[in-house]
Amino acid sequence: MSRDLLIEIGTEDLPARFVAPLSQALADGITEGLKARQLGFARAKAFATPRRIAIWLQQLDEQQADQSVERKGPAVGAAFKDGVATKAAEGFAASVGLSVDQLDRRDTDKGERLFAQLTEAGRPTVELVPDFLAQAVNKLPIPKRMRWGRRKVQFVRPVHWLVALYGSDVIDFELLDQRAGRTSRGHRFHAPDAIELSEAGDYATRLEQDGKVIADFPRRREMIRQQAEQAGRDAGGQAHLDEDLLDEVTALVEWPVALAGRFDDDFLRVPQEALITAMEEHQKYFPVLDANGKLTPHFITISNIESRDPQKVIAGNEKVIRPRLADAAFFYDNDCRKPLEQHAQGLAQVVFQQKLGTLADKCDRIGWLAGEIADRIGGDANLARRAGALSKADLNSEMVYEFDTMQGVMGYYLARNEGLPEELAQALHEQYL
Repeated sequence: MSRDLLIEIGTEDLPARFVAPLSQALADGITEGLKARQLGFARAKAFATPRRIAIWLQQLDEQQADQSVERKGPAVGAAFKDGVATKAAEGFAASVGLSVDQLDRRDTDKGERLFAQLTEAGRPTVELVPDFLAQAVNKLPIPKRMRWGRRKVQFVRPVHWLVALYGSDVIDFELLDQRAGRTSRGHRFHAPDAIELSEAGDYATRLEQDGKVIADFPRRREMIRQQAEQAGRDAGGQAHLDEDLLDEVTALVEWPVALAGRFDDDFLRVPQEALITAMEEHQKYFPVLDANGKLTPHFITISNIESRDPQKVIAGNEKVIRPRLADAAFFYDNDCRKPLEQHAQGLAQVVFQQKLGTLADKCDRIGWLAGEIADRIGGDANLARRAGALSKADLNSEMVYEFDTMQGVMGYYLARNEGLPEELAQALHEQYL
């Protein structure tokens, strides 16, 4: 006989970077506990949203199988004297519920000993769940646990509910200061009321239909991908979907709704790499590119609510992104006012390595070496020397100070802005490849 098991831990909003790893770690810990206790199941499915981690085990055995166990007793020499059982033999036999003549004799590396072969009845699954779940929770990879209120329990975030359903039955126990039950919760705004689960297998369907929660992380991720791609097409371009950002956004929402916004065309004069960094890292937006990979004045944000007035949500996001892009434009304009040679002058005050001098010294060495190689292979030695001398100049720019991923990229744009040879500009960028 078997039934489905559902375990759900409901929390305050989890840090995005913890959502998927904690869910998978919980699933791994529980399945390892089941295997260690010789409980079979057909399939394990993990769920993860910002406010919950859960696992659904399908067709989990209702009871452990009876197990054959072996108990080692005293040495035969101590168990019998003149062929008569001693108190050592009788005591061991009594401890395992057998008579002396039911014990086996076996040779070991320490001589002949008595052994008892026993059959241990399997325990019901409901009795085992609290133990292996507690072990799995204690082993979760949480770098810093917190306490809340006057409670002594610790977890990554405050725990507000606990579901433990075996088929249609609640497994009665307490964990993380919560009494297990059948009550889950839906979306914080769309469906804040309690959701009473009747069966473990109903979990994902009930949360989606009644709770406005897509509990399946991979499915929610694919929904975001498809919605963002469609929003990008609707904006006349193609959404640029960074996979790490896609994971992070998936961990931030329970009911994803993609919305397309716009920013001023004037910002497009700024290197697109800086604008994309500002959108992706600061605002968790997906940029929209044209067919040639150039940035368009559009972005896509993933909302966690289905608003009755989406335009207000879009307007709010457009208002938020404007100062971020304005900062990037400010840094870029300031940097463009100085030639690369002037940026490079500040490198004389930046230590590269204690025994190897400053970054200016490093650039001198790179320039000398580049010139020597260029001269031997028929290249432009003077241009190579100049590229080497300017190779780290952009490290002294405001843009790279604010966006460290712009090193090399900013040097390329500053060289082009200054009207330096295209080959030199390309060299400043390609050195970082």
